[in-house]
Amino acid sequence: MKKISIAGATGYTGIELLRLLVKHPEVEIVTLTAESHAGKNIADIAPSLKGWVDQTLVKLSPELATNCDVLFLALPHTTSMQNVPELLKGGCKIIDLSADYRLHDAKVYTDWYKTPHLNPEIIKQAVYGLPELHRDTIKQAQLVANPGCYPTSAILALAPFMQQDWADAQSIIIDSKSGVSGAGRKLRQSTHFCEANESVTAYGLGEHRHTPEIEQELSGLEGSDITVSFSPHLMPMTRGMLSTAYVNLKKNVTRDALHAHFVKFYKNERFVRVLEVGQYANTAHVAGSNFCDIGVQVDTRNQRAIVTSAIDNLMKGASSQAIQNMNLMLGIDETTGLDAPPLFP
Repeated sequence: MKKISIAGATGYTGIELLRLLVKHPEVEIVTLTAESHAGKNIADIAPSLKGWVDQTLVKLSPELATNCDVLFLALPHTTSMQNVPELLKGGCKIIDLSADYRLHDAKVYTDWYKTPHLNPEIIKQAVYGLPELHRDTIKQAQLVANPGCYPTSAILALAPFMQQDWADAQSIIIDSKSGVSGAGRKLRQSTHFCEANESVTAYGLGEHRHTPEIEQELSGLEGSDITVSFSPHLMPMTRGMLSTAYVNLKKNVTRDALHAHFVKFYKNERFVRVLEVGQYANTAHVAGSNFCDIGVQVDTRNQRAIVTSAIDNLMKGASSQAIQNMNLMLGIDETTGLDAPPLFP
């Protein structure tokens, strides 16, 4: 059994990690941290785990990394990078669910997160944890930067277009909608029930921090710099994410041909389901799962491809994808603990 610890175990992603890991046949949970709840039992903070996890929460310390095989960091942005250098010295593998090591360029990080990166030298050893694109390097990594939820849904929707001479990679528009859990467990006015219920809100237009993450990965696939227009929206639902991506076509491509290309591109990916022709992604059909559902269409009047992509933002957008990465890093079949149908309804 591999020993697993979670730093930041009381947030939504930390609790989702626990919900999945308690039934994982290859791991044992040894330590859970939560700075503001140290000394309390995890089940007091997350009652859904009562009877499943009986552990006292502690504060994060460098010694934590010496007593586990894999450490998940479910910490706020800019917090992980304060701890990672010392934790790496402990010798364990680290999966960081924050954005602190997702971007390969420290200056880009500083520009978008408005704070200098504390250890840019470590960025170079971090692997971007999207298994469908970086499986082989994830297997060898000590530090994996788990992707954001918006980038996961957008990149998987758009990756098959890269290096295709019939798609204009500079024309990409991404319209994404997320459940309120994507904002985290910390209280804020915009996520209060009375503020979010019966309301759809656009935010971060032209400046959302996930934009450079999407551009970085698509540019790497294309082999040239790509810029995208990304528009996120908050939806009055607990979990789920739907992205609709638009790409101009440079030549006539039929819907059937586009669909066949996507099917071929993802034919060996267990957790990407390319829907039948005429079907489009639905957040309810992936809830509680590690699946990404993709549906494609071609608007022949405008010579534009339209791709819909649905994930559970707390699962494939965060915690279950982190476990998929863990499986790869430990040499375990990557579907272990994850291969189950979504919740419905």
